[in-house]
Amino acid sequence: MSASRVSAPATPGLAPIRPGVSARWTAAIGAAIIAFSAIFVKLSHASDSTAAIFRCFDASLILVPLAWAEQRRFGPRPWRARRAGLAAGVFFAADLVMWDRAITDVGAGLATVLANVQVILVPLVAWALLREAPGRRVLAALGPVLLGVLLISGVLVHGAYGTAPLAGAALGAGAGLAYVGALLLLRHGGADLSRPVAPLAEMTASATVVAALIGIVLGDARFVPVWPGAAWLALLAVGSQVIGWLAITRSLPRLPAATTSLLLMIQPIGSLLLGALLLGERPSASQLLGVALLLGAVVYATRPAGPVSGTGPAPRPGSAGRPRDRPRHRRGGRLRR
Repeated sequence: MSASRVSAPATPGLAPIRPGVSARWTAAIGAAIIAFSAIFVKLSHASDSTAAIFRCFDASLILVPLAWAEQRRFGPRPWRARRAGLAAGVFFAADLVMWDRAITDVGAGLATVLANVQVILVPLVAWALLREAPGRRVLAALGPVLLGVLLISGVLVHGAYGTAPLAGAALGAGAGLAYVGALLLLRHGGADLSRPVAPLAEMTASATVVAALIGIVLGDARFVPVWPGAAWLALLAVGSQVIGWLAITRSLPRLPAATTSLLLMIQPIGSLLLGALLLGERPSASQLLGVALLLGAVVYATRPAGPVSGTGPAPRPGSAGRPRDRPRHRRGGRLRR
């Protein structure tokens, strides 16, 4: 598809993507990069807290200078927005530590799939806290999502893959819930779409400190880089936390809802395939059925009910239904990791 059909920004204030680069390709590449996140964590052999600390610290070394340059161009952001970004880091750190542990317990691919329950949880939490009613599709997807989580956990059948699949499923779902808090706060801190770097930098820097505190409490934090594990964590920081997130943040507002719901699937499916190819992970048949149920429910909840035309502003992955069915928190969901 030609870039001319997708590169024009549909949201006022958004800087255009470089001419000749499709917004669809930019988002797809960002999602594919993020698919490696769990692989890098597992290859690093770092403890749960250590992986979270260095992912955020290394990324902050890049994001903070970029945010400073962004501020020089557009001026300072209000303290209320900065406060929301910093608070998002508390939830993001908890999310990363639980997700890192889930990778150990149930594998890189399944842990990433499980954490994508946040797409369904964002509208539900917003409903409970902000009184923003979710769409009918989100409610209809709850049953398949819960059944998918149970199948992945191995509760319903024997022979599930993983050293502790039940604990991994619980931690993966818990990571998704913590991620909801990060997303809802990041939404308030990142209302200005022309400045995508600052909220991400604030959340990442804050998460570095909180992850360090969690690691001290748990007793598994390591603050001195150990090679070659530190190299894998540096790739995780630069690839997923910086390049992947910024590519997605800049491109998805320009895409229709139907496209974002499909792009949403690149990352968990990619992680599942990469786990099998690079790490030799072999989920059981029932767990793969659970994956299909969970991801199918996510696609159903995020796709619009009717035909969509044009490339106008699209909700982030995680919002669902037609305009009258969608909750107003359009920027609530994101591609996972």
